[in-house]
Amino acid sequence: MTEDDGGADEHTGPAEDGDALGSPGDELVRLYNGGETIENLAARFGLSYRKVRTALLAAGVKLRPPRIQLPPTPPGLVNAYFSGRSIRQLADMHGMSYNQTRRILLAEGVVLRPRGRQ
Repeated sequence: MTEDDGGADEHTGPAEDGDALGSPGDELVRLYNGGETIENLAARFGLSYRKVRTALLAAGVKLRPPRIQLPPTPPGLVNAYFSGRSIRQLADMHGMSYNQTRRILLAEGVVLRPRGRQ
């Protein structure tokens, strides 16, 4: 039986590796809540901005508002994005730049579609 217990302990090593994937998530939350930016966390952990942001949202973190002051969200912008419009189309419709439109959608909590997907 001790051998079985030893085998279980050996499995703890790989499980810890799996937990290590979860641990950075906990660490991301702790650091973000401590004032770190998503950009800094992405660089620190070797992740994309999107992965860090998605992990924080999945952990229930309320994201801080962007430092750049954004104009008010145009009515219907978010719904139009969810209906399949592209960021570029929305930018043209509302007389904004692509980046400004993208930042507004992110500030509204929208999880953006991958590029080229409608």
